[in-house]
Amino acid sequence: MFKNGTPDIEQKLQETINKSVELLPEAWKKAGSLQETFASYRRALLSPWNLDEECIARIQKRFAAFLLYGCVEWSPPSSGSPAEGTFVPKTNIEEAILLLTTVLKKFYQGKTHWDPSVMEHLTYALSICSRPSLIADHLEEVLPGTYPRTERWNTLAFCYYGVGQKEVSLNFLRKSLNKHENPKDTMALLLAAKICSEDCRLASEGVEYARRAIANTESLDVHLKSTGLHFLGSCLSKKAKIVSSDHQRAMLHAETMKSLTESMSLDRYNPNLIFDMGVQYAEQRNMNAALRCAKEFVDATGGAVSKGWRFLALVLSAQQRYSEAEVATNAALDETAKWDQGSLLRIKAKLKVAQSSPMEAVEAYRVLLALVQAQKNSPKKVEFTY
Repeated sequence: MFKNGTPDIEQKLQETINKSVELLPEAWKKAGSLQETFASYRRALLSPWNLDEECIARIQKRFAAFLLYGCVEWSPPSSGSPAEGTFVPKTNIEEAILLLTTVLKKFYQGKTHWDPSVMEHLTYALSICSRPSLIADHLEEVLPGTYPRTERWNTLAFCYYGVGQKEVSLNFLRKSLNKHENPKDTMALLLAAKICSEDCRLASEGVEYARRAIANTESLDVHLKSTGLHFLGSCLSKKAKIVSSDHQRAMLHAETMKSLTESMSLDRYNPNLIFDMGVQYAEQRNMNAALRCAKEFVDATGGAVSKGWRFLALVLSAQQRYSEAEVATNAALDETAKWDQGSLLRIKAKLKVAQSSPMEAVEAYRVLLALVQAQKNSPKKVEFTY
């Protein structure tokens, strides 16, 4: 009856169970029944089906993707009272992260094969939670050779930049943009230029990165070219602050304005570009042009960004229009959290002094002193760790 011998009935039965449990949620998904899909995934993972590790990992990955992109009403897993110390997810994002980190752990332990989409889903989930440091941690745990090293370096650079570790980020980008690696990666060049544009000591290096990025985008995205010109202008501006020669400084200022003007011609309504253009005008004592840019920035952001009001107040005070500057300062205070109002309170106090109102200036300084003392006595914020 059986030409090839008696089949292993238990093995065949388990294979059938594996396929059925794995495919049932996908069938419900195709049928458009999202709640049944949700329930099927939960049953597949919580019931004792004796599934192999590869099958469980596939189900966990698909369930995590469904939680992230399925737009289904989420409810916590009903597994009775959790054991002490057990993490219980409170949102669909948290449950997706838990599932994906579990799959990664199995890969690190050699129980499953590598699936790059798991890291892609996890990166998206952690980005939503504003946790780039955790993305970096997981990337650094991945075994060498799993990712192309330039891709890994670039992703780590973005992660570390996201948590404020700009020097670490730039070091990764330097390795990635080495002539023996991937020196024409436009996004990496732009990030390197942006980091350098924030530090006078790195301005010359940033100029080179920005020019290389612009050269790469000549026939590509206009927005990327505008961004490259913007960063080039910012780097040239920073470089002008540290040169010793007046002639060099004047030339760098001219190049800065040329780059920013060209960038604005490609992206006229970019608020950050308008703001930086206004700062350049102010540094060159062209207060009318600076005032125009300050007003444009406030209009472009709907008055919701405090630095626009602060800049407007500074330009107005430079024109000795103190009462208008005070109105702008008050607007900035309304848009700024209490903890971040220190610089604005100093401006307000100085404006009161300039208007011969010493008692009101004293009151502003009193509020500033109370804020400084409150910040000094405030306990450090405890970060959420997942």
